Amino acid sequence: MHNLFLPAPPITAGIPADSIHRFLDRLETYQVPMHSILLLRHDKLVAEGYFAPCSADSLHRMFSICKTLNAIAIGILAADGKLKLSDAIAGYFPDKLPEQVHPWIASMTIRDLLMMRTCHASTTYKHDIKKEWVESFFTTPPSHKPGTVFHYDTSASHVLCALVERLSGKPLLDFLRERIFDAIGWSKASYVLKNDFGDSQGGSGLMATSRDLLLLGYLLLKKGKIEEKQLLPEEFIEEMTSNLTPNALTGGVISERQGYGYQLWHTCHNGFVCYGMGGQLALCLPEQDMIMVTTADTQGLNGGNDLIYNSFYDEILPALDTCPLSEKEESESTDRLTKRLASLSLSPLKKHLHPSSPAITGASFLEACTCAAEINQKTARLTADSHDFSDISLSFTQKEGFLHYTLRGETCSIPFGLNTCVSGIFPIYNMHCASSGMWLSENTFYLKIHIIDTFVGSVHMEFVFGEKDVTIFMKKIEETQFNEYAGHFYGIYR
Repeated sequence: MHNLFLPAPPITAGIPADSIHRFLDRLETYQVPMHSILLLRHDKLVAEGYFAPCSADSLHRMFSICKTLNAIAIGILAADGKLKLSDAIAGYFPDKLPEQVHPWIASMTIRDLLMMRTCHASTTYKHDIKKEWVESFFTTPPSHKPGTVFHYDTSASHVLCALVERLSGKPLLDFLRERIFDAIGWSKASYVLKNDFGDSQGGSGLMATSRDLLLLGYLLLKKGKIEEKQLLPEEFIEEMTSNLTPNALTGGVISERQGYGYQLWHTCHNGFVCYGMGGQLALCLPEQDMIMVTTADTQGLNGGNDLIYNSFYDEILPALDTCPLSEKEESESTDRLTKRLASLSLSPLKKHLHPSSPAITGASFLEACTCAAEINQKTARLTADSHDFSDISLSFTQKEGFLHYTLRGETCSIPFGLNTCVSGIFPIYNMHCASSGMWLSENTFYLKIHIIDTFVGSVHMEFVFGEKDVTIFMKKIEETQFNEYAGHFYGIYR
């Protein structure tokens, strides 16, 4: 890591180690699929942990945190005199405009896009997936006057990225590396995904490390000044991180109703956050001089991001600048925390999904219930209405298993663990995954597959076994891919 951040015992930054333990305990209790956690206060890195198979060097899909990079780049270009925030965005893309430009589209300014006050109520390129994304922003009929209502519009961020690349003549990250990122130690391996048209996905395509997020938060918290060098225009960063746009009506959960700046959110405790779907967070609290970074997959978990926020707000913030333990006890708690952070792993399916769950708690897959031995390594031929799947089977050893199936004629296999997640490669998509399974009852088996790659999400399978047949329910929780893994399937054992 860049030497800006020196590891230190939590208490030296006014954070009791026990408060971090309680924070981790609470996330574990809520079964939040965490991938990494970093805590920085007073320039001291007091906690850094990665949930295996994730690691410090893993490039993680950061989704909408890419939006914040666009805003920083726009601020640099404005300081260079290449644009003004009051400029009409349409003037920079004459080649993307229709013959008749709607007056509301023509009047949209760069600042409107930064503040999510466009004339569109939703992301325009999702309306017509065959149309080039920048063009769709200018050709989709508007829903309201720009500069008024907040509506989260990822296509606006994509257009801002296109503007940066058009004016700088460089890809977004190359431009930012040249101007600031190389100077602060941003990872060389990071990149921005391209869409099907070959353009940078400026609204959601960032692949970066958790430490990159910490650097981003630190850059903003310090108003662009690092080690006595003003790397970014201070006035722009102050404006960018201010609460500029009310969003109480249009925001989702409570944490998304606190206001919006330039391509970042305001949050509770007078903070701001670079926020990416699924729990990618760089939460900055200026009053506490503190940053929390997380990566995770909260998709499909009701109020998942708020579970992270509230665990932090309830367990760590009230404990700041207190010292409830003796020096010896604090030292012991810190030692336990160091070991705990070094041994984190992605949480597998638990014995109890809910306190009242009747989940089987056998010592192994084969010992969990008699059904396990009966279906072990036996193949079920799926019926014709089972979409593109033709057969499926489960095989178990004492502590791990394999899912085998045929999809569109291709043989597929995924390993999974019991009380642990086992790493593998998701077939056909060739993406890294980690999987675990458990028996929910004598004849019901649940398999969860975490996808951690350029796409982040999960695939869930529930197997209900009869005497000679199996009914399977599949559900995928991911924005755009893995659509085959959805619905009900029926098979007969041969």
